Amino acid sequence: MPISIPLRFRPQFQQRRAASDDAAKPSSANPVLDEWKRKNADAVSAEETVKPQLPQAGDIASSSIFEDERRIQQQQERETEEDAEGEDTKTGGISRDSYVMARVLDPKPAARQRFERRKVMQMVRKGGRLTKEEFIKRTEREHLVKSHNMKTSIKKLGMLARQIAGKPLDEAIIQMRFSKKKVAEEILAQLEAARDEAVVMRGMGLGSVAAEDAETLNDASASVTGTEHGALEPIKAANKERPVDIQLKDGKRHKVTDRTRIYIDEAWVGRGPYGKLPDYRARGRIYMMRTPWTSLSVVLKEEATRVREFEEREAKRKKAITQNVWKHLPDRPIQIQRQWYSW
Repeated sequence: MPISIPLRFRPQFQQRRAASDDAAKPSSANPVLDEWKRKNADAVSAEETVKPQLPQAGDIASSSIFEDERRIQQQQERETEEDAEGEDTKTGGISRDSYVMARVLDPKPAARQRFERRKVMQMVRKGGRLTKEEFIKRTEREHLVKSHNMKTSIKKLGMLARQIAGKPLDEAIIQMRFSKKKVAEEILAQLEAARDEAVVMRGMGLGSVAAEDAETLNDASASVTGTEHGALEPIKAANKERPVDIQLKDGKRHKVTDRTRIYIDEAWVGRGPYGKLPDYRARGRIYMMRTPWTSLSVVLKEEATRVREFEEREAKRKKAITQNVWKHLPDRPIQIQRQWYSW
């Protein structure tokens, strides 16, 4: 028979608290934040007093397109003032100490001063005259170009270097264009790059072009009186020079029609670093082969250099012929004179 037990419910009463001030009430639902604000009252008061600053009257806002330019100008002015005050210099925006830079750029100032003093004395002693080597360097043009390392051997590249040495640059380019050698394509690209560098950096090979332009300009802009511009006369005179027949060092005859034409004076090869290539053999063996890498260097000059060298060789040959003429009885002064024969 079921037994019924009466249930006793727990009475609920409404909670009442004593009245308190508003300052004692928590300002937020985060008790940790309330505790921090209570301990750091100064920081909270300073934070509340800070107000957003408005842009000053007559100034531009930070979002203006002219702000970057003005900031750069102010930075340059500050750097100029700092350079005027101190010894530090700035290169590329980096502050550099002049004393530290002098240790690398001028490690021995006393030796440098002695060298400069010796050179000044040498210049005064010579009266400003140049040596033969200095005169040639200032009057003749040349350009040295070294290629990248090519995947070939010295023996293979040396044959092509000997093939193009001494030839005009245009003819050497044609030789490499129709060559069957695999590395000839890389040499062709290197010669074309060397030609462009010589024209742009050294001004080589522009004599005929300048003369043709000068003639065209002169014919089109002749004055009514028939006179020509004086500045164009040297260019036309250089263009009207007669062809010169010269003999090269190897004995071949060569005709020079344009003294500014570029030719390959020297061409040599240089050994580069060796590479590694696996050689797979039987029974799982692997041998490492050393693959050679080689570079090509060429020296480009103008035909005027060939003409000067030929004239120097001819002058030396004629001097040796005229000054060292063989005589069967050399002229000798008479030492003792007698009235009778000495034999």
